[in-house]
Amino acid sequence: MVFKKIEENFKELKNGNEEFTKYGLIDKEDALKLFEINKWDDYLRLFNIASEVRDYFKKEIEITSTIHITNICKVNPKCLYCGFAAGTSREGYYNPFRISNEDIKKSAIAIEESGICRVSCSSAHGYEGREVLRALKIVKENTNLEVLVNAGADLTEESIKEMRKYNIDTICCNLETINEELFNKVKPGEKLKDRIKVCKLVRKYDIELSSGLLIGIGESYEDRVEHLFYLKELGVGEIPIMGFNPYKDTPMENHPKCSALEQAKTIAITRLIFPNIRITSPTPTIGAELVQFALLGGASNVATVIPDNHPMNIKGVGNPKTGNLNEVIKLIREIGLTPKIRKNRVGMKERN
Repeated sequence: MVFKKIEENFKELKNGNEEFTKYGLIDKEDALKLFEINKWDDYLRLFNIASEVRDYFKKEIEITSTIHITNICKVNPKCLYCGFAAGTSREGYYNPFRISNEDIKKSAIAIEESGICRVSCSSAHGYEGREVLRALKIVKENTNLEVLVNAGADLTEESIKEMRKYNIDTICCNLETINEELFNKVKPGEKLKDRIKVCKLVRKYDIELSSGLLIGIGESYEDRVEHLFYLKELGVGEIPIMGFNPYKDTPMENHPKCSALEQAKTIAITRLIFPNIRITSPTPTIGAELVQFALLGGASNVATVIPDNHPMNIKGVGNPKTGNLNEVIKLIREIGLTPKIRKNRVGMKERN
């Protein structure tokens, strides 16, 4: 099997061979073989080496919270799986909203005071980045939180340049799948090329790019492998692995959920291709109670984690259920890992 090769390459990496950090511990052929494993002993070996690689580079597990700015989405027709946009699912927000500047400020301060160090600010499409830029400014003015913004392809070059002025940390634009036929089927109101364009613009301005996979929507293992190695060409700094988790009332409500084991396997293979980057598992897609699968697979960031003091009723993009901060911390510690949480769990900026 490929495990001996991986172990030898990892040993070389630890001995100072930076080529394995840059190019990864496996190639496309190796990745495809790993996707096809179906025995527990192989799963355990895969998770063991992927976790070792993660732990070599990452001493703490990051936690990212969420502020949703608006769900009023102008994409038409809507993505077949979407339960976030207004009017798509009774399980989701359903009613249209656009939160105020004050609500953004209160949410950001609450997140920082909980001890979380990073927040994702996301919006629906149709605003050319103005809504997430609004949130970025408010969060940076009132906290020391690291900020990721996510508006998909709804960003212009000018909005990206403006975000750089406000010290944006990460911009997320998930390709979800690079199988263009499948992309067009599940996202009929968007074009893959538009998302690729935004990804390239983010890198043009030397901003950290987050771009992930939505798995279990009908793609092949070959599609996943091609997608992961394309992300290496783009120079991503973060990859979210999002397992499909159906929302009721959507056209894909009866499509099968992607298992936690399949998500963990994909995370582990991603870790072997990208030894030192942030690999993210959002709680709504893996299932809040199943984040340990992602961590065993080598994830280094748990996202959509909501503290008890968060003033908004946050629902997940991939599924309405989100992860509670205290529960996520407990799950991280149960398997001997260390959550990245400020010990004093109070805000660092002076409060009025």
